[in-house]
Order: sequence, then structure tokens, then C-alpha cells
Amino acid sequence: MISQTKSYGKKPILREVNERMHAEMIVVTGANGNLGRKIVEELLGRVPAEEIGVSVRDVSKAQDLRERGVRVRQGNFDDSESLLHAFEQASQVLIVSSNALEEKEAVRQHQTAIDMAKKAGVGRVLYTSHMGSSAASHFPPMLTNAATEEILKSSGMAFTSLRCGFFATSALLMISDALKTGELIVPESGPIAWTTHSDLAAATAAILTEGKLGGITPPLTASEAIDMEGIASMASKILDQPIRHIVVSDEEYRTRLTSHGMPEAIINLLTGIFQASRQGDFSQIDPTLENLIGRPPISFQDFLKDSILQ
Repeated sequence: MISQTKSYGKKPILREVNERMHAEMIVVTGANGNLGRKIVEELLGRVPAEEIGVSVRDVSKAQDLRERGVRVRQGNFDDSESLLHAFEQASQVLIVSSNALEEKEAVRQHQTAIDMAKKAGVGRVLYTSHMGSSAASHFPPMLTNAATEEILKSSGMAFTSLRCGFFATSALLMISDALKTGELIVPESGPIAWTTHSDLAAATAAILTEGKLGGITPPLTASEAIDMEGIASMASKILDQPIRHIVVSDEEYRTRLTSHGMPEAIINLLTGIFQASRQGDFSQIDPTLENLIGRPPISFQDFLKDSILQ
């Protein structure tokens, strides 16, 4: 990482001159991840590649983007100098939230990214938050999102905090064992507005390129909220075989996860989803996403069918 940072001045002169000619640039962090890469693909359909930059930890994994004309620079939330370089000349920076499990670490990383965006003279910072963002949530990542939104508010910068719906891919992970055993053994759950990465990416690209939605956005969700019993029922019909929904206490669920060798941080994460969903933290649905993408969001049933049968 240090060697990459120190090699900033070694780029070809022609490329340096070319980059200086493009003052308007959108930079996306985490562009090698699932959501980040989908957002970049959506942007490539809307603006010239030379107006897009990415900040990634491993530049070799973004070589295909470089070959398509995207500016690829090494950037790491734990290396402020690399972020400052990655954000150079950006008019907007999209910070895809850190995957650090520990709240203090994730907030520190987001603080660094926001500080470097301000130092780089970025006009607007966008952040992928969550519909359940709250300092009082039972779901640990929501505390990180709430703290990051407070940093954005106090930064003095123009910002947009994207209150994303709950990733539909998370539901797949939660029912993966049930698809094999025929038993979905989980705590009582509340309805969750499961939303696909592809729809959120399309909405984010619209916000970035059309200057929409400042501040904290309405929930960017699909058009229905479904609990675990509903998911079990859907999966049963798709597979044409029964999947029993068995409700256990939070304590029993934690014990089961512990017996499977699950780390404490992951157990807290999974248990927190059910506790927060029972309070209705993820049940809101809103038309904003549909309005941004110009079509109905992908239904969870269609997403589940495609995922199970692929």
C-alpha cells in the first residue's frame, strides 16, 4: 500500500494533463464491491467514462474499468493520503459504507473519507446509509450510519445520505440453510423492505448525475415489506417443496449460532436484524426509488425466484 501511495508522481505526463482537463468528476469508493461496481456500471450508461473515478483498495481488480476509460486510483479508508489523491478533482464523491463490523472503526473510517473529501475541495459528498439508521437501533450497523450522518451534517459540505432499503441479498444468506434443510429456524421477525442492489445502483446513479435529493433521503425501498414467514412461503412455492418457518426465542437463536461456531459480532448482527425488524425499523415503503429509476422496483419474489433457480 505504501509503495502505491508513493508512486503517485510516476504516471505518464499525458495522462496527468488529460485528467486535469476534466474538472467535473464523480468518484465512487468501494467500486470493487457489489453495490459500488453496479453504481459505476450505471454511471457508465449516463456520463462519459472520463468523468468517472473510482477509489479502490486493490487497483488490479478494477483493471477492466481502467481499460474502459474510468480513472482508477488506490484509496483506503485507513490511509488518508491515498483518499486525498483518489478524490482529487472530484465534484462529487460517493462513499460506499465501510464493511468494518466494529462501530468505532467504521465511523473513524467514514470520518477520514469525509475529511479528505472536504480537503480535496469536493462539492458534494454522498453516503450509502440505511433506511433503519438510528442511534438507538438494535441492529449494530444502524449506529454507524446514524453517527456518519451526524458527521455529514456538521461537515459544512453539501451532502446526500442515501437511506437504502435492506439489501435483498441479506435475505438469501439468512435462508440459505433452510433451502437445504426445509426448516427456517429464526426468531420472530417483522416486515422488511427488501431491495435489490441493482435498483439501488440505478437510483444512486440518477441522484449523482441529475443533482437530485440533498440531505437525508426518504427510504429508497422496493414496494413491499415481507417478514421471514412470508419468505419461507415464497421459497416453498418456488422450490415446490415445503419450508417450515419455526420461531424460536432470541436466546435459543443465539445458542444455535454459537454452536455452529459463529463469531460474537456476527451473532449480534443477525440477532439485531430480528429485534429491529420487530420494532418496525425496516418496514417503511416509499415511492422515491420508483420515481428515481422510472419503473417499478424489482419485487422480492422475482429476486428470490431468480436467485434460487439460477
